[in-house]
Amino acid sequence: MSETELQNRGRKRRVLVVTGTRAEFGLLKPVMNAVLDRDELELLVVAAGAHLVQPALTFKEVKAEFEVADSIPMQTAGRVGRQEDVEALGKGIGRFGRSFSLLEPDWVVVLGDRIEAFAAASAASIGGWALAHIHGGDRAEGVADEAMRHAITKLSNLHLPATEGSAERIRRMGEDPERVFVVGSPAIDGLGVIPALGDGAYAELGSPEVVVLMHPCGRGDDVEAVEMRKVLKGVEGKRVLVMHPNLDPGRRGIVQAIKEVDGREGVVVREHLVRDVFVGLLKRVGVEGGALVGNSSSGLIECSAIGCPSVDVGDRQSGRERCAGLTVHVESGDGLGDALRELCSCVDKGTAHPYGDGTAGVAIARMLAEIDPGMEGFTRKRCVY
Repeated sequence: MSETELQNRGRKRRVLVVTGTRAEFGLLKPVMNAVLDRDELELLVVAAGAHLVQPALTFKEVKAEFEVADSIPMQTAGRVGRQEDVEALGKGIGRFGRSFSLLEPDWVVVLGDRIEAFAAASAASIGGWALAHIHGGDRAEGVADEAMRHAITKLSNLHLPATEGSAERIRRMGEDPERVFVVGSPAIDGLGVIPALGDGAYAELGSPEVVVLMHPCGRGDDVEAVEMRKVLKGVEGKRVLVMHPNLDPGRRGIVQAIKEVDGREGVVVREHLVRDVFVGLLKRVGVEGGALVGNSSSGLIECSAIGCPSVDVGDRQSGRERCAGLTVHVESGDGLGDALRELCSCVDKGTAHPYGDGTAGVAIARMLAEIDPGMEGFTRKRCVY
């Protein structure tokens, strides 16, 4: 809808932000708050997918902080796998299309590469709604979602990458350079105001020396279980907090390996921690000389921004930009002992961060306010190469 039509109807520009997982909700919060801070924008939050799946049911976390305009169920509790994701994706596309028709957004905003974002992007592109994509152009070659991230790029009308390297990949895909804006990662926004966990909260989590967060890479349950067992073996003898993985195929194998150590002395298991607690924990772990171990992007982005050492295990984050000196990479859990010793001796907390200065949310909201998605031909895709 053009600026003139908006003014004639007397309403703000509607920005519909889709959140589908606990991880990207933490990244999207600064964007949502920045949209709320702009008088010319109206925020619509749609919670989908993994947020609505038991046992964590993180929809409650979204609803506690924002008014939720709609919810889109996709996955089914207890059903995890590639075929199950196909069914969830198909279900999501249809439901997102109906939701967009009812809510009439001027912008649809998605982040990253998961099936929730891909379903929303597909519905927006096919239905003719302007689509803005955050964190496009990244490389994370160890997961099946890598293809979906780049597919979302080709469906999008506005690109909001986190780094110049990602922006260059988007341009090389034939996207109009005038629609590509490097904004940094919203994962960095607000980290400075989150305090390290106090003694009581830290003790309740077992006063961990190591936090383990391993997500599946789309491999079979047996393979994922074997790798998780190697990781858990590699941190034996330390106080460990183990977090459950996301809902990607292979989850059952990782959860099975976690169950095998749950209850052992020095091991605490948690299904989920809200973002402020998770970041506060990482800050405390960093102060105590510990580390995050696993294959989450938080080990490369948030950890490096707050000075918490991390060990990146396997190839899930292969190709992603990282801070030199703050992260050590190992091919599997077999190498954890040496990697943890290396971190203790060489971490440099003064390294420049490639993901921006913590103002991504404000920059994204500004783009959504200043760029008119209703201009003639804006939603028509053209390849520029």
